[in-house]
Amino acid sequence: MPVKTLVAALTFAAAAIAAENQVTFHKDVEPILQKHCQTCHRPGQAAPMSFLTYREARPWAKAMKTAVALRKMPPWFADPQAGHFLNDRSLKAAEIETIAKWADGGAAEGNSKEAPAAVAWPEGWQIQPDIIVPGPTFNVPAGNKNNVVEWVSVTVPSGFTKDTWITSVQIKPEYPAVTHHMCLGFNPHTPDVKYFDPVWQNKARDEEGAAIPGKGPTFGPASPGGRFRSMAEDCYLPGNPAADYRIFDAAKLVPAGSDITLNLHYTPNGAPVTDHVQIGFTVAKEPPRRRYVSMIGSSPQDPEHFAIPPNEGNWQSPPVEVTFNQDVELVFMMPHMHVRGKDMTYTLVYPDGKKEVVLNVPHYDFNWQLGYNTSLKVPKGTKLRVDAHFDNSVNNKFNPNPNRTVYYGEMTWEEMMNPFFGVVVEGDVDPNKILAPRGSVPNGA
Repeated sequence: MPVKTLVAALTFAAAAIAAENQVTFHKDVEPILQKHCQTCHRPGQAAPMSFLTYREARPWAKAMKTAVALRKMPPWFADPQAGHFLNDRSLKAAEIETIAKWADGGAAEGNSKEAPAAVAWPEGWQIQPDIIVPGPTFNVPAGNKNNVVEWVSVTVPSGFTKDTWITSVQIKPEYPAVTHHMCLGFNPHTPDVKYFDPVWQNKARDEEGAAIPGKGPTFGPASPGGRFRSMAEDCYLPGNPAADYRIFDAAKLVPAGSDITLNLHYTPNGAPVTDHVQIGFTVAKEPPRRRYVSMIGSSPQDPEHFAIPPNEGNWQSPPVEVTFNQDVELVFMMPHMHVRGKDMTYTLVYPDGKKEVVLNVPHYDFNWQLGYNTSLKVPKGTKLRVDAHFDNSVNNKFNPNPNRTVYYGEMTWEEMMNPFFGVVVEGDVDPNKILAPRGSVPNGA
């Protein structure tokens, strides 16, 4: 074979091999984006850009490489050495390498025939609701001093005329950018309830917008009718927009005629908006074998026990401790703190004295309120202890003022220590008897 012909043949073969081994969007990157990223990176969701198509993703190739290499994306904060999680969204080393090679190699599109089938994402929803309940409308102001809009409680009719087993729920604000959180609870209807009537409690606040201890409560919204109504059964939070019990083969009972009370917390951002809230549910056709119960704990809220000193970089909160009165399956955990939150750890103490750390979030990020799904058989008599630390120092870049004492309160510049968790129980169980009287309260109907 002539030399020129041989060289040409070898060059062609090398080019063919290189093309075959090239990392391309459709063959290599798109499957990763579908699995880990498109939940948020699509129109109408939390992320600022969409990654549904090559044209949308291509301009972000270098930024994507940096974000995954630093493990900033996808957000996931659980210590891999503690616990096992069913919804672990963190990327494997090989997936990070694939995205890096794609970006470094020119971010090639590749053959569209090699693309995976497009995911049929729900239009505007994380779930595909069977029922949509109209929620309240609220006028969020452009902003006032320190952007204080007190927590608001609003009750709306559920419309459930018979006992209903819900399998997922999503609270959907129209303007997530001004939404700190939205939580709901189910309550028996009473004749004095005024639907769609917002109720709130103005608190005495200082020049920085913090509630002043000794001049009324620093925490707690007014309740419609002047009595307690459950407020934290399910929540919308940044990074945690929906609750889905289907993955646990469970459902939650909403009794016929129940009302829905929502707790709304808005944070103005300079532009006035009128927010329209919707609540979506999927429902079971038959009563389930397993019942899901939502729970929430809190450290002491009084200023004597909860007061973070100025310039304290590692203040330990009083812990949350609960005892399970019966066998349960622990399936969900979600730490909740504000901008000074530093870390949170969930530990099970079994009846025989054995201790097991089931969730450790060593670097808490207020901007991502992530829930961690698991499956842990918890025998009767087991205690759950939750510990947390707060950083009120100059080293915390989110700290608005390290020179003041910080108390338990509702605004982001105040603090909370709320471990959410969810359990599944078998058969017909009274949710109010799952825990010993001291500690967290069940919010599941």
